[in-house]
Amino acid sequence: MQSLTRLLNTTLNLQMPPRMAVAGINLQQLRGKTKVVEKPAPGAGQQFRRIVHFPEEYTVEPLKITHLAGRDPVSGRLVAKGIGGGIKQQYRWVKWLRDGPTEGAQEELVLEVLRDGCRTAKVALVAVGDELKYILATENMKAGDILKTSRLIPRIPVRPNEGDAYPLGALPVGTRIHCLEKNPGQMCHLIHAAGTFGTILRKFDDKVVVQLPSKREFAFQRTCMATVGRLSNPEHNKEHVGSAQRMREMGNRPRSGLWKRKEGKHGRKIRRLPPMTTISPPAPPKQKAIKLTLPL
Repeated sequence: MQSLTRLLNTTLNLQMPPRMAVAGINLQQLRGKTKVVEKPAPGAGQQFRRIVHFPEEYTVEPLKITHLAGRDPVSGRLVAKGIGGGIKQQYRWVKWLRDGPTEGAQEELVLEVLRDGCRTAKVALVAVGDELKYILATENMKAGDILKTSRLIPRIPVRPNEGDAYPLGALPVGTRIHCLEKNPGQMCHLIHAAGTFGTILRKFDDKVVVQLPSKREFAFQRTCMATVGRLSNPEHNKEHVGSAQRMREMGNRPRSGLWKRKEGKHGRKIRRLPPMTTISPPAPPKQKAIKLTLPL
């Protein structure tokens, strides 16, 4: 039996062409190599926290989410550290464009104010005619409020209420605003965080100067839309986490053990004392060079 097995092995080796044998050696050598994967650099507007599956048409139904937990969705490699999966959330699609008529104002009814797990401020379900949409809720907004939206800039500034949307040129100086357009007709993508607001400081020519929450002042065109009032949930920055489990539910991964107070990069170091140094006598003064002026 052993002789038959030896004979079969020798015949198989003889029948294998030399190219196949070399290819087999190369395959064995390639087995130990690592695969080169291109990972995107963190930042540039990418959070690597979640992917929201937006439909083709706007809807008020909660949207499904794919949690990334800091990983690249293409390669699956870890890109952003400190991000975890978190508990399941449902994303509510906020309609950022507050568009109204150029003559008069349209009224909007607040149906419900609710929390959204994907943002810090609360959202409000608003009815406009036969349309439903989500907007960011203000500090004192409640169900049943009537909001007004208009693009008209009158000669005398209006007296707005919380949640009303007007151009910057129609609002008086000192008004608190949020959801500000950077350019007319674009989406309101400034001042979204909970409890924040901007302040209208002054007006000149066709510009309106607004102080953002960062205390920086910017001059916008007077036709840029803005929503009046301070955003809801102002106590968000004072909220106590309370436990490590809640931090994991919020989508933050612990990074303990990477920094130590006595050995870390910016921590206090306790090192051994350097060896004894012998104090040597001072060096003797250097002798001045004698210059001979007599020509020889």
